[in-house]
Amino acid sequence: MFHPGQGWKCGERKGDSQIHDALKDETTSSLQFADPARNGSYQRYKAIEMNEVLQGENGFNFNSKLTFPSASSPVENSLSCDTPSSKEPCTTPLSNGTLYSDANSPSDSCIKPLCNATAEAEAQYDPGVEYVSSEGDTLTCGWGAFAPSCLQIFNTPKGILFFLCVASFLQGMTVNGFINTVITSIERRFDLRSYQSGLIASSYDIAACVCLTFVSYFGGNGHKPRWLGWGVLIMGIGSLLFALPHFTTSRYEVHFPEDIGMCSSNQSMHCSETVSSLSTYRFIFMLGQFLHGIGATPLYTLGVTYLDDNVKSSYSPVYIAVFYTAAILGPAAGYLVGGLFLNIYTEFGREVDVTPDNPHWVGAWWIGFLGAGAASLLIAFPILGYPHRLPGSQRYIVMRVSEAHQLKDGSHKTASDPDFGKTVKDLPRSVLLLLKNPTFIFLCLAGATEATLIAGMSTFGPKFLESQFSLSASVAATYFGYLVVPAGGGGTFLGGFFVNKFNLRCSGIIKLCLCCTLSSLLAIFIFFIHCPNMPMAGVTQAYDGSVLPGSSVNLTTACNADCDCLREVYSPVCGSNDIMYYSPCHAGCKTLSTSSSQKVYQECSCILGNTTDVGQATAGKCTSSCQTMPLLMCLMFVVILFTFLSSIPALTATLRCVSDRQRSFALGIQWIVVRTLGGIPGPIAFGSMIDKSCLLWQDQCGEQGSCYVYQNSAMSQHTLIAGLVYKVLGTVFFLLACLLYKPPTPESLPGSSDASENGNSDLQENRSSVQTEMDV
Repeated sequence: MFHPGQGWKCGERKGDSQIHDALKDETTSSLQFADPARNGSYQRYKAIEMNEVLQGENGFNFNSKLTFPSASSPVENSLSCDTPSSKEPCTTPLSNGTLYSDANSPSDSCIKPLCNATAEAEAQYDPGVEYVSSEGDTLTCGWGAFAPSCLQIFNTPKGILFFLCVASFLQGMTVNGFINTVITSIERRFDLRSYQSGLIASSYDIAACVCLTFVSYFGGNGHKPRWLGWGVLIMGIGSLLFALPHFTTSRYEVHFPEDIGMCSSNQSMHCSETVSSLSTYRFIFMLGQFLHGIGATPLYTLGVTYLDDNVKSSYSPVYIAVFYTAAILGPAAGYLVGGLFLNIYTEFGREVDVTPDNPHWVGAWWIGFLGAGAASLLIAFPILGYPHRLPGSQRYIVMRVSEAHQLKDGSHKTASDPDFGKTVKDLPRSVLLLLKNPTFIFLCLAGATEATLIAGMSTFGPKFLESQFSLSASVAATYFGYLVVPAGGGGTFLGGFFVNKFNLRCSGIIKLCLCCTLSSLLAIFIFFIHCPNMPMAGVTQAYDGSVLPGSSVNLTTACNADCDCLREVYSPVCGSNDIMYYSPCHAGCKTLSTSSSQKVYQECSCILGNTTDVGQATAGKCTSSCQTMPLLMCLMFVVILFTFLSSIPALTATLRCVSDRQRSFALGIQWIVVRTLGGIPGPIAFGSMIDKSCLLWQDQCGEQGSCYVYQNSAMSQHTLIAGLVYKVLGTVFFLLACLLYKPPTPESLPGSSDASENGNSDLQENRSSVQTEMDV
């Protein structure tokens, strides 16, 4: 056994059972030093020596012999091994005076076997050995005393990655997919304006900002899987709550019979039948989004650092990229599946005359939230069963090379204290250390600018396509989903792949982010392209085709003056002259016929046909003849691709420019900045900007409702200006982060300069550094 002040002594070769007993004793023992630093060094040293008999996270068995270094001379706390073998002693000196043999081990360290234990079977993992943490907790997967052996196959980085990917997929599908897809339907169903729906979207980020400091600080030093599991559970409850208004309101009815939309006399509709208090349900939606924000807070802070803690540093970007790719594919699936649900009428089992192309159609927006909520509740339980760290992960923490930004006053060394950050009193110092890190600050600001565009476009992107190309809400959501799947998911994965492939250090990662932002800045000029509005009588032009005076809406003219048309009844029709009309009544249509399941209005006095006879109209909007959709979609693909291409590199740079003990807290602070400056104002600003582009508002007895028709050119111009401003700011922030970054000097890094240059720390050199710490 190892005791402080003594060396290893073995006078005889141990058999299999003796070696396994020694392994068990040394693994399960909790040797404590009076000095916390020495105690931590000893625990790290045990983890290093055990790494060759443990199962790796990538499915490889470390089947090499269990070995220990031999000391060149007996010193206090040194390790020695008296063997009966005739092998020559180690002759290669290291910086701490320890000698190693010249034979290469799988880890390229110079080592010799303990007591000549050369049998390969002796190095295999013994099922009877229970691997425990330095704190004495068993690192098994289970719930309390219930930890069956069949569950341990999931107790690996790949196992937790799978469950975290499912959780992030559900979160992205719900918050960034379903909500953005059904936002138009919710506005229509509950009489909401765009800024109110933008406030619903922003409630998610508001909740996250409230919880981030608490969760990232205490969760970062606590049991991360438990924080993650409870978060996913809360997120599921929020999804179920979001669907609640569908079941607590009366059935959705189109507020007018079919003949009211026709040109006839004595039409009337009481205001009490149209004006309702449904808009108050926005507070239920906000509460559901608030729970979504609370539940997702641990996912993208503690989840990222938990993965980073339990895998090799060179694999970390790939694991995080896979995790975030699932989070990107979630919204894409939400757009596609949500678009399909919108083709189903919101009230099951009811026959209705309206079709999905009708502006009064409301699809089954609530189905997706029920399914996602139930799935979140189920996936939370496996995550709750994981240990606070995975078996064998400690060696990766020891091998990690610090790339933290070096402060001039040297205060960054404070975070290296093992006891730092465990109490509330260290919170102000933690915040101060991050605020003094200019690289971290500018990475946060760059992330905020990108988040503003992502939040705004993901919320109102489908509405942009719907307005530009005269599409239905379901078709626009489906097209946007087709766009996000390859661009967002592919860009996220490729970002992590490039960091791993080229073995980039922190400064190189920031330069990659800068190049991606510049590329997307050039592509943002896509929004110069826009489609002209479909001509609409009384809205974009006068009934005789002339320009409206003062661009004011005038729906009444001589041809429909005797029809007593209601402004509250919006049911657009497309005339045979390819001009849209507010309703059949405003087109002067007097009769209705059904042909091939399509409504055709006839005897329309405001529509002039090819002859002197009056024309006809079909229900729904006119089909857009704009031919720029392929070009617009291609350039939008480029913008989304390069925007998401920088996401994982920027996250990796954030993790590397701060000390290891501050990574969870740094991600929490970064998300606060990103959401406060980007995620929260993004949808609200975009919503208000889109509202300014509105040409025709819903009129409910003098009360302004949602927008019916937008001016396409104004919408494109506002989006272009916002994109340019935020992309330029993002470029400047990434440039400043790159210029102000001060990496550690080569002398301060463990290992040789070559290893440091490649971002890797050799196991041999880590052993030396740990042994040196123990000798001090």
